[in-house]
Amino acid sequence: MIETDQIAKKASMLEEVITGLSQEQKTLPSKFFYDEKGSQLFDEITNLKEYYPTRTERKILEDNVNEMEEYLGEEIVLIEPGSGSSEKTRILLGSMQNICCYIPMDISGDYLFKVADQLRDDYPDISIQPLSADYTKPFELPESSPEVRRVVFYPGSTIGNFKLEKVEQFLEVIHDIIGEDGAFLIGVDLKKDIPVLEAAYNDSEEITAAFNKNILEHINRKTGTNFNPDLFDHKAIWNNEKSRIEMHLFVKEAHSVLVDGVEVSFKKGESIHTENSHKYTLEEFEDMVSEWFEVKKVWMDEDQYFSVQYLEPK
Repeated sequence: MIETDQIAKKASMLEEVITGLSQEQKTLPSKFFYDEKGSQLFDEITNLKEYYPTRTERKILEDNVNEMEEYLGEEIVLIEPGSGSSEKTRILLGSMQNICCYIPMDISGDYLFKVADQLRDDYPDISIQPLSADYTKPFELPESSPEVRRVVFYPGSTIGNFKLEKVEQFLEVIHDIIGEDGAFLIGVDLKKDIPVLEAAYNDSEEITAAFNKNILEHINRKTGTNFNPDLFDHKAIWNNEKSRIEMHLFVKEAHSVLVDGVEVSFKKGESIHTENSHKYTLEEFEDMVSEWFEVKKVWMDEDQYFSVQYLEPK
């Protein structure tokens, strides 16, 4: 059964890779960043001096965790899609008395289960139930999860990585999972000076470059393809029209790669578009979620670089 599942996952990945690289603007799904190596590289990114979102959001959480607990209710199951290392979540797990169960979710199962084992040691009074799944599609919570208020925690402004149609799909999935009595606690990155934004995604230590190129290495490891990351350069650029940072891998020299029998040709100077990071005003974000959720409370840092927002389903 496990082998059959692995074959199906490989076939699905190959299909998505071929589809993305067959477009005029070549793309790859950003979810393929996150194997174990990719997750570890992202953790390194969050500690870089240029990368303001993590430390800013962390301070917002630390400064306001008690008030957030009051909004979330007396007893909750905390669900975190794309949990990664769960580092920011530890602020909630260590401070809130109302969390009886934590369900970290990630597409990278190996890394997820290692993190979950450590969390069980650190928080023995909280039931830790990891779930390996693609949270952008409908999913089922573990059968043993308690029947209490469901709260989805989605930090990091990861919602900014989605295109509009995928945002709508994601919001609908979350709305259905938490039900009419649930809540949504989400980190939202705000619009700011462009140099600050571009520096955050083009760090001087080139950790983000390694993270971006790892998407090719991950595909190689999972499918047996032979992408050469050294033939690509990382660059993140601001797209003013679409209000987003775009991550690209620019082709350094013309070459071809065989993907499941399909030859994919790369021209010098073209790029693979690997990720978006949309930035919002408070009004733009409220409007975007308005079909599914009502914004009840917003916490921000003093520079108004970042926000953590409490939403309730409509």
